[in-house]
Amino acid sequence: MSTDVSGMIECRPWAKVWGEDDEDAVWTTVIDLFLLNTGNAYDALACLFGVRNSFGYRPLAEERGLPGDASAGVRADFAAYGGPEGVHGTTWITWAELSAADWDEADESGVRSRRAVAGDTTHWGPVWEVMRTLSELHGPENVRLVVWFG
Repeated sequence: MSTDVSGMIECRPWAKVWGEDDEDAVWTTVIDLFLLNTGNAYDALACLFGVRNSFGYRPLAEERGLPGDASAGVRADFAAYGGPEGVHGTTWITWAELSAADWDEADESGVRSRRAVAGDTTHWGPVWEVMRTLSELHGPENVRLVVWFG
């Protein structure tokens, strides 16, 4: 049985201007992952989110759950997939965390680096490009990827 990733990129556009605690600094849905063609290469899912991690990666963001302040668009999409009962591995990660990650860290065999399986030149490249651009505009802590697996 295969494992498919679903999710969305979110942004808090007003947080950089007014601060994260301002009432207008809410998370907004930006784009659905399926539009960016991330695929479901298990080594990438393992190193990023700990899903199907037979490779022995130290995941960047594993099992954090759905953010309590998720955007309405993310909440609706998550519910359409069956919510917590219908999916597994729900988690999220900010661009600040992604940009600070050790992309040269390898799996337990020491052969496959995070960069090789999920870096800019892989099918995850378009996701990182969107997040990088939003980060430049709104700040790295104000851009995040929310994902779940079915």
